[in-house]
Amino acid sequence: MARIIVAGGGIGGLAAALSVERQGHDVVVLERRRAFEELGAGIQLGPNAFWALDRLGVGADVRDKAVFIDELRFMDGTSGECVARMPLTESYRARFGNPYVVVHRGDLYEPLLRACRAASRVELVTGASVVGYTQDAGGVTVALADGTSVTGDALVGADGIRSAVRAQLVGDGEPRVSGHTIYRSVIPMEKVPEDLRWNTVTLWAGPRWHFVHYAIGGGRYLNLAATRDDEATTAVAGEPVERAHVLSEFPGLGDTTRRLLELGEEWRTWVLCDRDPVGNWTDGRVALLGDAAHPMLQYAAQGACMALEDAVVLGGLLDCDADSIAPRLEKYAAERHDRTARAQLVAREMGTRLYHPAGAEAKARNTMLAAFSETDLYDKVDWLHGFSPSGGLTDGAVR
Repeated sequence: MARIIVAGGGIGGLAAALSVERQGHDVVVLERRRAFEELGAGIQLGPNAFWALDRLGVGADVRDKAVFIDELRFMDGTSGECVARMPLTESYRARFGNPYVVVHRGDLYEPLLRACRAASRVELVTGASVVGYTQDAGGVTVALADGTSVTGDALVGADGIRSAVRAQLVGDGEPRVSGHTIYRSVIPMEKVPEDLRWNTVTLWAGPRWHFVHYAIGGGRYLNLAATRDDEATTAVAGEPVERAHVLSEFPGLGDTTRRLLELGEEWRTWVLCDRDPVGNWTDGRVALLGDAAHPMLQYAAQGACMALEDAVVLGGLLDCDADSIAPRLEKYAAERHDRTARAQLVAREMGTRLYHPAGAEAKARNTMLAAFSETDLYDKVDWLHGFSPSGGLTDGAVR
């Protein structure tokens, strides 16, 4: 079989390693940081994520730590009106075959990491920052920042939105700054008043802002994420910010919305970035995956889900020897491109047309959403949550 190098030890990179290892290949995961760990707080996982997680053998472990949400709730953040609800219990699970849950990112990452550590053909390497690659008919050589190199039969670039592999393969420069700033806080649930402990993912939409909250950590914490369309032009990642500043950035909050936002402590801020969809994900024995291939804004809650899907589709197509890898990578990119590009563009649109209108446009949006039945809402998300790859499934592989 082959030796596959994976650049990046995040959710997508570890999932890719597991999926490829199941085909009998040796895998080396190169992580630039000094430890394998996942940063961040809450994350939403749709049924399509569990389609992938179950095939990677970690679905049960993720379910054990997940909060099973009763509904997605869309609220008018200024009036307090509940505009639309999408139930996520029996009828939803019957239609899509899996639940919709929220988890702490670590509760998704740790099962993947444990599975990689238990896999005899997966080698995990820290302090290995990939800076480029060369290749010939016989394989790929990956250059590291410390001057050393690693050789293999293929390279999967899963090294995030600022991927060094993508920089060489696509060459499209820095990510696109969205102009939206997000503020995040996680607080213990005992600090949340009883009347605000909802088993929902709730989104409050206001003029050029929106605010999302849900329980994580098995219900022990409340995850708060408030986004402001402030036309920011410079990328920021995880910087501390004063509580007073956060509260000042969200005008016109209704009473309940303000109560929730005021619960936040130790806020941190990011300026959100993504990239335009591109068609060239592969270069011979090299392919991109996850945020390296299709970074998207958080508004469709599908970034991690898409990376997990990528990993399973990729692994399923690499049921081959080293000489056949390049055409299989091309097939993988063709299988994944249109779906992920659509998700990227839909996420952008949601952050402007759906979440941030004001005045008459906000009223028209509310009228439109309120008119949807439960079945209508399920139909709207079917293309995302009801994922089934074109090739069919056999024992976790896509053929």
